[in-house]
Amino acid sequence: MTGRRRTHSFLTALRPRLPLPKARALLAGALTVCLSTAVGCGVVPGVTGDDTITVMTWAPEKTKTTNKPGMPALAKAYARWVNSHGGLNGRKLKVLTCNDHNDTVAAANCARRAAAENVVAVVGSYSQHARSFLGPLEAAGIPYLGGYGVTDDEFTSPLSYPVNGGQPSLLVGLGQQLAGSCGPVTLVRPDTIAGDELPVLLDSGLTASGHRASVDQRAAEDATEFSGHAQRALQRVTKDPREEGCVVPALGDRTDTFMDSFRRTREDYPTVRTASVLGSIDQSMIDTTGNTYEGSYVTGWYPASSDERWDPMREVIREEAFGDNRIDASDPGVQTTWIAYTVLKKAIESLGDDDVSARSLRRTLDDGLKIDTGGLTPPLNWNFQDLIASSTFARLVNADVTFQVVREGKLVTERKGFVNVSKTLEKTQT
Repeated sequence: MTGRRRTHSFLTALRPRLPLPKARALLAGALTVCLSTAVGCGVVPGVTGDDTITVMTWAPEKTKTTNKPGMPALAKAYARWVNSHGGLNGRKLKVLTCNDHNDTVAAANCARRAAAENVVAVVGSYSQHARSFLGPLEAAGIPYLGGYGVTDDEFTSPLSYPVNGGQPSLLVGLGQQLAGSCGPVTLVRPDTIAGDELPVLLDSGLTASGHRASVDQRAAEDATEFSGHAQRALQRVTKDPREEGCVVPALGDRTDTFMDSFRRTREDYPTVRTASVLGSIDQSMIDTTGNTYEGSYVTGWYPASSDERWDPMREVIREEAFGDNRIDASDPGVQTTWIAYTVLKKAIESLGDDDVSARSLRRTLDDGLKIDTGGLTPPLNWNFQDLIASSTFARLVNADVTFQVVREGKLVTERKGFVNVSKTLEKTQT
C-alpha cells in the first residue's frame, strides 16, 4: 500500500490519531493569553460595530463525493426566521455561507474568509478538512460551534464546541446496539487508512457488551458493484442461514450501492439483518429503496426524525424554506445545524446587553453555561469538568447515542432515551 493515495468518504472520515503538532499547542497557549485580554491582540474577532451579529456556515456542495447543501440552506432559513421574530436580543443575525468543495484549499479559504468577515463563530458546519480550517480559525480566535464531528481534530481544538460525539460515538454505539440483537457480525468497510479504524471502534462497542469481535471485510473504496462482497459477507457472518447474524456496510456514499447488491443476494439468508449509522442510512434513502432496509438497526446521535422534539425545526422550515428541497429534516447534517444554532441563540441571550464577539461567546461557553436543546441532546456544557476523560476526544461533551430500527419503512426508536458510550470511548485506542 506504500504511496497509495487514500481519501476520505462520509462514514470513514475518521482521521488517524496523530499527536497535534507543537505549533498547534503553542498557538493554543498563545490564544489563551492573547484572547483573555484586550492588550496587544489587535482587532477583536466578531465585532462589527453595529447591531448585526455575523456568523458563517460551510459545507460541501455540488461535488462528486459527500454533499451537505441542507446545512447552509437551513442556516439561512434560521436567520430569516430569527430576524422576523425580533433577532437575537434585538440584534440582527447575518449568516454567511461557504462551499468547502471537499477540498483542503477551499476549506482553508472558507476559514480565512470567516476571519476577514469578522464573524463571531462558524456554526453548524461540515468539513472533512479540519487541519486546514482550524489553523486560520484559531489564529483569529473564532469558535467552531457544532461541527458535524467528522474529524478527530474537532475533538481536540480548544476553539471547537462539538454538539455530538461524532463518528466514533456512532460506531461504538452501534457495537453496543448489535451486541444485544445479533449473532455474528461482519463489517464491510473501505480498504483505506481511515477505514482501518472502523473495526476497532465497532469492536469496542461489541466486546464491551460481551459480544465477540466482528469479521472485518475490506472493499475497494471506488468499487461500483458489490455482489461478490455481499455474498462473502453473508457467508462469513454465518454458515447456518437460520442464524441471526448482522452485516454492517460502512461504505459511506456507496452504502446504498452495496445494499442494492445485498438485496439480490440475501434470499438464502432470511434471518441475517443489516445495520449502519445515521448519515449512511436516513429516512430519505429508505423512502427511495422500497423495503431494502427493512429491519435494519441504525445508531444515531439524536431522536428519530419523527419525534415531536423536532417540531420547532420543522416549523422554521415550513415558515422560511417551504419548497426548498435542499433541506431534509431527517438529515443528521440539517439536524446538527439546528442544534448548533440553538446553542448560538442561547449563548448570545445569556450575554444580555454585553457586546457579542468571538471572545465573549467563547468565554460564556467555557465558563460553564448549560444549554438545553429541548431534549434533542443532553444539556450541553463545555466546562472542563464536563469533558470526557480522553485525550483523543478532549472536547467531547456529548457521548449519547440513540438506538433506532427500520419498521414498515420508517426509522423508529428501538430503545427509549439516550445511551451514553463515554466509558467505552475512554478505553478505546485506535
